[in-house]
Amino acid sequence: MKTITKAREFRCIEYLSSLRRSFSFSSSSSSHSRHFQFRNDKRNHLNPKDLVSEDNKFEEAVDVLCQQKRVKEAVELLHRTDHRPSARVYSTLIAACVRHRALELGRRVHAHTKASNFVPGVFISNRLLDMYAKCGSLVDAQMLFDEMGHRDLCSWNTMIVGYAKLGRLEQARKLFDEMPQRDNFSWNAAISGYVTHNQPREALELFRVMQRHERSSSNKFTLSSALAASAAIPCLRLGKEIHGYLIRTELNLDEVVWSALLDLYGKCGSLDEARGIFDQMKDRDVVSWTTMIHRCFEDGRREEGFLLFRDLMQSGVRPNEYTFAGVLNACADHAAEHLGKEVHGYMMHAGYDPGSFAISALVHMYSKCGNTRVARRVFNEMHQPDLVSWTSLIVGYAQNGQPDEALHFFELLLQSGTKPDQVTYVGVLSACTHAGLVDKGLEYFHSIKEKHGLMHTADHYACVIDLLARSGRFKEAENIIDNMPVKPDKFLWASLLGGCRIHGNLELAKRAAKALYEIEPENPATYITLANIYANAGLWSEVANVRKDMDNMGIVKKPGKSWIEIKRQVHVFLVGDTSHPKTSDIHEFLGELSKKIKEEGYVPDTNFVLHDVEEEQKEQNLVYHSEKLAVVFGIISTPPGTPIKVFKNLRTCVDCHTAIKYISKIVQRKITVRDSNRFHCFEDGSCSCKDYW
Repeated sequence: MKTITKAREFRCIEYLSSLRRSFSFSSSSSSHSRHFQFRNDKRNHLNPKDLVSEDNKFEEAVDVLCQQKRVKEAVELLHRTDHRPSARVYSTLIAACVRHRALELGRRVHAHTKASNFVPGVFISNRLLDMYAKCGSLVDAQMLFDEMGHRDLCSWNTMIVGYAKLGRLEQARKLFDEMPQRDNFSWNAAISGYVTHNQPREALELFRVMQRHERSSSNKFTLSSALAASAAIPCLRLGKEIHGYLIRTELNLDEVVWSALLDLYGKCGSLDEARGIFDQMKDRDVVSWTTMIHRCFEDGRREEGFLLFRDLMQSGVRPNEYTFAGVLNACADHAAEHLGKEVHGYMMHAGYDPGSFAISALVHMYSKCGNTRVARRVFNEMHQPDLVSWTSLIVGYAQNGQPDEALHFFELLLQSGTKPDQVTYVGVLSACTHAGLVDKGLEYFHSIKEKHGLMHTADHYACVIDLLARSGRFKEAENIIDNMPVKPDKFLWASLLGGCRIHGNLELAKRAAKALYEIEPENPATYITLANIYANAGLWSEVANVRKDMDNMGIVKKPGKSWIEIKRQVHVFLVGDTSHPKTSDIHEFLGELSKKIKEEGYVPDTNFVLHDVEEEQKEQNLVYHSEKLAVVFGIISTPPGTPIKVFKNLRTCVDCHTAIKYISKIVQRKITVRDSNRFHCFEDGSCSCKDYW
């Protein structure tokens, strides 16, 4: 289209002004459409030269209006002049309607071609087909397609793409099968349609038909779709066959094909081969970087993922929101707050939008790492926090022993007009559980359905059973279990078993354990918890029976493991660990602390030591639990007053919880322990959980 010059714009204004003087306008109240009438027919008095000039002005006016995005005015010109538009004018107007997805205006242009007795060729008809397809009106497109006296390959392809884009794959396939001839675009449109709408097997079936078609040869677009289908199943064998075909035919591979290969090997679990593909790529875009980094995290190769992210930061490629969100989620999962802070700093330096979902991932990361202060600060900087951010903050407060803050922010969420979802309510119910707010928790539980019209999920039932069982309200818990509409899952029964351990309810513990044996018979946690309950009751013969059952089934207790990061190096400890280079220093200082905390009033809790041995031996077994070793190592490895943060793969034991409270008071340190259940923030002899967890 020609560029608008001042002269062209002036001629357009002059032409439109002359039209206004030549026409009067009246609105039809019945049709609400504008009707234009001649005051006088000046055209009858024009000579041929003037007519050519007027036609040129008309076409030029249409061009200028379309370039100025005044599409409605351009279409109205069709009715405000008696010029017979050329194919070029119609083409310009249709193209403008496509750009602005102006379906109704496009229909008016189409109607005008019929009213003016214009006979469109296949080019204009294809443009109209494209307009209807891209504007989502396949009914109009199909009617036009059926009316066309002559159709070319473009006509068929346009219809197939239109149907495939909207997921109407049966119609797309029917047209594809009826085509008199096909090109690579036809095959790719049909195959990619299946891939886009999650029908990878149908895509691969059609791809095989294409491979057998004697006159068809695959190109990189079709092969990319076939690779995507192989990844979606996933089918590594077929993916490798396509990869081999790419190598044999020496196709000029672009970023799309490389990314498809990378995705294939990543989704099929062949991470080493995916990394090989990644290393071969000459031009890695942000999608390729993001895919490779996320695959490393998903495969448990944490260090490799973080190293790749650092390489990306130095590559000159700008990470996008998906990159940051993925890395921040990995930082949250692995409690790698130091790297999360680096990512945060880069995002702020790069000027990322405070409303982006990557900022929501920041709130999630800080919350999961136990830093609710910074999580709240990031949250407060968001213009319009989304539900993910609200939920992350609420869950973070709940897990960090700040239930009042969690419930406060939930009320703020409701006041903001944001509608909570099922996940939000898991955080709310957890906050009530950690605070022992039974009645409040039950009120929230009933409001899920009654006030917000949401269905209770298995997680909601697990939370409310946890709430009741921890409080010893077992009859109410059993009543809910017996009448709930969904089948109780392992989390619910584990919650009930945990409550039975606290209150020593042997009979109900047996019921919960029996249900857990049926759901996951090889989970050692059930056996250990039941054995703890028997041990606390002094039923050592029952403890022996549980241990015998474990031995017969080959079930081994998952070892407790704690770790702490000092100067970016992670130090891991097991119970009774003597492998650490600083073992002698750790044990010596731990011995000194043990004496001091006993002087302060600490009494070892030997109730849950499984072996029927002397009390002195039980105490000795408790001294070298992994979290105590990690805490002591943190104290001797950092300057006085430095906060200590330890992570444990299992729930921290009652004795360690009590001991660390005393330790925090003696060494005047803030000690945070994140176990499998929540954060415990110890300071000056007390814990954020208020001894209720």
